[in-house]
Amino acid sequence: MQKQAPRLISRQNVRILDAMKEFEHYIRKRIRHIYRKSLIFPVVFLVLLIALYFWTNISSVVFPQPIGTASNKAYGTVDLEDLRFTGYTETVFGAVNGYYYYTIKDNACYLVLLSPQTCEQGLPFISYAMIRCKLTPLSETQQTVLASLSKDLDWTESGIKSSFAPLYFNEPDYHYTATVVLFVLMIIFGAHALYDIITALLYIRFPHMSPMIHPLSKFGNAKVILERAEEELLTLPQLATDDLFITEHYFIGVTDRTVAVIPIREIIWVYKHSTLHKFLWYHFSISYTLSITARKHIYIHFPKNTKTDIDGIIDYLSEANHKILVGFSEENRLQVQAMQGTPLQLDKFLAFFKRRI
Repeated sequence: MQKQAPRLISRQNVRILDAMKEFEHYIRKRIRHIYRKSLIFPVVFLVLLIALYFWTNISSVVFPQPIGTASNKAYGTVDLEDLRFTGYTETVFGAVNGYYYYTIKDNACYLVLLSPQTCEQGLPFISYAMIRCKLTPLSETQQTVLASLSKDLDWTESGIKSSFAPLYFNEPDYHYTATVVLFVLMIIFGAHALYDIITALLYIRFPHMSPMIHPLSKFGNAKVILERAEEELLTLPQLATDDLFITEHYFIGVTDRTVAVIPIREIIWVYKHSTLHKFLWYHFSISYTLSITARKHIYIHFPKNTKTDIDGIIDYLSEANHKILVGFSEENRLQVQAMQGTPLQLDKFLAFFKRRI
């Protein structure tokens, strides 16, 4: 049996196949790429929040548990009895931060620093107090207090230091309100980061559900419209720039941050406006923004394009749909306002918060 000769593929056909391969599921690939990049910040932020949560052990401050003298907990609540004022205070920037007391607990003497509110500005004796506090090692300041107290009680300095525990109960350093506020903020920011991660993963899995494609649901089934736009883009666009494409029935915009797909028959107004870029007094470039208004109050803008590219896009769209208004003018603005049925500027203001390209 005679073998069939192999088919030869020309270089032109190879280029066409490569181009078709590049545009296969192009829109969905771009959406997935954008949301994969958007995952970086919330993931890193959430990891840092979790690390901060465990490193600071903030939950023990917000939800304090009773601490004993042999406990390894730094923060918690403690019941104290028969507190006696030493006569010494701690000041911070000239204001009294706390009052030093001493008491006996579990057969050991403890130094206690109470807040002014708890001890009512230095009561000489407190029979009972339950406080939220930080269990802190004695520092040079507390050692000085003990040395002064030994003279007042006619004790030796070494004797009083050996009688007192190496830790003391510090109530002013237990910043409960500030810690609770920080804890709530961590929960809010963490929940927001987790929400961003979940939604990004959802849009990576189902690109047609993303906010970029969702506006298409105003014109029908967004998933079906997206598939049709990709099919037309696969057969090579009729007009293309670096990030803007026009197929037989769709306008497609793809940038590093977003994607837009609009049926050409739904576009009602297109225009361009220029932006002058300058540094101090030197004008170094001009960029152009393509603005498109579609029915159902859809407004999109593609900045930083060249005048030639935008003029080509506008010319092609106006030829593909003769009902499209071209150019920015008061007459066109009023016509669009009449077609949309509500004040144009209000719609643009609301749309700004819903979608920005």
